[in-house]
Parts: sequence; structure tokens; C-alpha cells
Amino acid sequence: MTFTLATVVAVAQVTSRMQRITLDVHDPATLRLRPEGDSAVGVYFEPAQFEPKDSSNPGRNYTVRRHLVDGVAERIDIDVLVHGPGIGSTWATTTTVGAKVGLDHARSWYQPGAADWQLLVADLSGLPAAARIVEQLPAGASVTALVEVLDVDDLYYLPVRSGVTVIPTVGTGNGRGPSRLAELVRTWPHPDGRGYCWFGGEAAESRAVRKHFRGLGWAVDQLDVTGYWRSGSEAWDARFARFGDEAVAVYSRALADGKGAKVAAEDFDEALERAGL
Repeated sequence: MTFTLATVVAVAQVTSRMQRITLDVHDPATLRLRPEGDSAVGVYFEPAQFEPKDSSNPGRNYTVRRHLVDGVAERIDIDVLVHGPGIGSTWATTTTVGAKVGLDHARSWYQPGAADWQLLVADLSGLPAAARIVEQLPAGASVTALVEVLDVDDLYYLPVRSGVTVIPTVGTGNGRGPSRLAELVRTWPHPDGRGYCWFGGEAAESRAVRKHFRGLGWAVDQLDVTGYWRSGSEAWDARFARFGDEAVAVYSRALADGKGAKVAAEDFDEALERAGL
């Protein structure tokens, strides 16, 4: 069990679309937050009802934008994309100092290894993770960030770092229209040498990006590609309820065969695609 309570200690508007919630973590040793730039945690808005296997319990996954340690006390900043009447947006815009939430399922994906260059790909949902990754880059890192935002002002959220080139697409994707992220990845003239791609954005675009690089012969450890959200999620969820069991079985068999989590995730995604998901 890695669940712990946390208390809201500050609320601030960071940009016109990002609301920052600062949380005091009650039991950080139990939660075991990851140090990587895309460190994430599940935030549960009704902690008294928390059950790890209860999918109906209201909660959402968020990047740990900042992790502050002061002696035995630990605080985290969660930057929430405010995008309408969703449960996360409602929480971020209405929560107050002193409110309690639950935290669980701390994890991360970003592992560039010995890459000669890195490609970061994100829409607004992945922007907090991309920003923290950029902040934590070692000196001399060669990085390009392909980012999809709704307005130019959204780009000011990203830190400016030497060696980081930002290539934006403005006014596309993000639930307002078709995404251009996979297209930008396919047409981007990547450098020579060993590359690494991290992706945080819409799930269908993540599949296209993964297939692109795997088609180029990239090894599985050169990719950390994660779907942070899914366009048309209600219809997808309904279809998954009917046809998703086989994909889950494929994933379980891959793990049992010792393929490892990344290859198992690819097998799972391919099974979903075969099922029209």
C-alpha cells in the first residue's frame, strides 16, 4: 500500500490554463515519489472513500511539477490544466487551503540513458512534465521539444534552457481539433547518433509516434511514450468494456513470458488496435 493523505497548503494561478496546487504530503516515505522529470502521482479527491481497485473513486494522474523537501516534511506542486467542467479542473479551481486529498501510485517513465540527443513531445497535458524535464537536464544536453498548445502565451510556461530548441504548433489538438504532434514527429529531421523520445499527450498520437520510431528500427529503451489522455474517451471506454479483456490478457501473457513492461505495453497497444481501440 502506497496511499497517503495530503493537505492543500496553497493555491495559485500559474498561467491562464494552469492552476498550481501545493500539497503537504503526510507520509512521503510510504508514497515513494520518483525523482525523474515526469514523476507522477494519482490524486484522489475523496480520500475517505479510497480503494485501490475501485475505478469509480474520483481521481486523476498529475505530474509532480516540484518536489520540495524540508527536513522530514515534503511538499509537492501539482499544476492542473483547467479545461472545462471535468473533475480535475473543478477540483483545481474550487479547492481551498486545508482541504484533504489522497495520493497513490507514484511512478515515472523518463529514462534517456546514454542518448546523444533527446526529443520531447507534449501537448498541454504533458507540458508540466516537459517543463520539469527541461529544468533537470544536465549541462550540455541536446534537446528539441515539439509542443502543441492553444495560444502563444502557453509557451511561456516552459523554462528557457541553453541547448533546448522549442518547436511549437499553436491552435491545434488539445481537444479543440486534430492534433499535429505525430505529423511533426514524422517530418522532423532528427540528428545522427542515438536518439531518445519522450512523449506526453493524447493516446492516439502516442501510438502513432511509437510506431514511427519502432518502424525506423529504434529499440524499445529509446522510447518512453505515454498517452496522458484520450480523445473520445467515453466511446473508447464503452468499447473497451466489451472488447478489452483480450488485450489485458495479452499484456499479462507478455509479462509472464518475461518480455518486460515496455514490450508488454507495446503488445497491449497492438492488441487494442486490432480490436479497433
